[in-house]
Amino acid sequence: MAQTLRKIGLSLGADVCWPICFEELFKKLDFKAQIGQDEVRCSVDRVTIEPFDLRQECRYDLVIDRLTHWYQPSREWIKKAILVNDLYVFNNPWSLQSMEKQTSYCAMMRLGFPVPDTWLIPPKEYAPSPDLQPTLERYAQLFDLSSVGEKLGYPLFMKPYDGGGWVGVTKIDSAEDLEAAYEESGRSVMHLQKGVVPYDCFVRCIGLGPQVKIVRYDPGAPLHERYEIASQFVTDEETRLLQETTLTINTFFGWDFNSCEAIRKDGVFHPFDFANACPDSQVTSLHYHFPWLIKANLRWALFCATSRRRMRKNLDWGPFFDIADEDRPFREKLSAYACLARERLEMDRFQEFCDEHLSNLDETAWEFFGSEMVKDAIRQKVTALFPTHEVDEFTEMFWQKIQRWRDAEGATAETLEMNRFGES
Repeated sequence: MAQTLRKIGLSLGADVCWPICFEELFKKLDFKAQIGQDEVRCSVDRVTIEPFDLRQECRYDLVIDRLTHWYQPSREWIKKAILVNDLYVFNNPWSLQSMEKQTSYCAMMRLGFPVPDTWLIPPKEYAPSPDLQPTLERYAQLFDLSSVGEKLGYPLFMKPYDGGGWVGVTKIDSAEDLEAAYEESGRSVMHLQKGVVPYDCFVRCIGLGPQVKIVRYDPGAPLHERYEIASQFVTDEETRLLQETTLTINTFFGWDFNSCEAIRKDGVFHPFDFANACPDSQVTSLHYHFPWLIKANLRWALFCATSRRRMRKNLDWGPFFDIADEDRPFREKLSAYACLARERLEMDRFQEFCDEHLSNLDETAWEFFGSEMVKDAIRQKVTALFPTHEVDEFTEMFWQKIQRWRDAEGATAETLEMNRFGES
């Protein structure tokens, strides 16, 4: 029997807590898998930043990337390693252009999703250039901004066409508000988007490979309270719809890891923010949901690395558009998109892999997230973000929320064990 090693790299920026927990839980798993005639093991380490030869070998089989959305040398190394060395990466670095709102809105409108009505408006100001004045004189059309606002209807939201993290987002309630916000927008190219109000449910769906977690979300709360601890806030059918929405969006753009925000009004979920180059991964935002992320990340990373999953290097949109052009209701189209997504993500093969090789993950994680090692990782992240006098308070708060997760997981496991033996 041959022994084979697959190497997983973590490409990190300011991340603190999740890589610590990922690495330490990986060690405790003592992972190995019998794949054909080989015993496959994996290793995990952190990717460094340094000069590189475009023809050099790559020491990794898979990289979980948290850096290339803003740091160009790492992006270019990853692009080289994909092209030259067949590296598998979360996420496809060429999809960064798609992670602007403009591209993702247009694509999902084309597929029939109920994205809120959105307009792009030219910037208020331009960076000087030799060709600017003649171009504007010849082709720029004067427009009445208030008439655009009237067509959309108030309230509406102004936000950068390529932005993220709620930067530059302004709620607009009147023509006067719209003019004032536009005056302040400077050189930014902005979207105007119809507000989905009043709404009765706001969710953020975290997608990692074929795994989707739906969390009730409060965008107006402080960062550490936005991800709510709630259950049974969507129906079974809404759960399927949101899962299929997330899987469709992510596979359309080649994203292994992304989050999708959607708002429910009059029984319809409207996806409106679903292009996130660096989804929340820290305990200080996810808290109760943090262990789910670490486990999902480990499952997908180990599956992709161990099975030598091939990375889709280009974005094949044709099959999605073929479904979009069919004459049938959107809900049926969404199921067809999701079926295509599951095939591309090898969901059945992934589930078999988890059942066979990661059956101990839940129990190992339950024990691990009750350890002092996790509490120390929380403290390190809190120390990096909070003032000194709040470190003890918030460390304890996030720690207790993770213990609530352990209590819920323990209760679920006990119920399943009782049901195995026909007990109620």
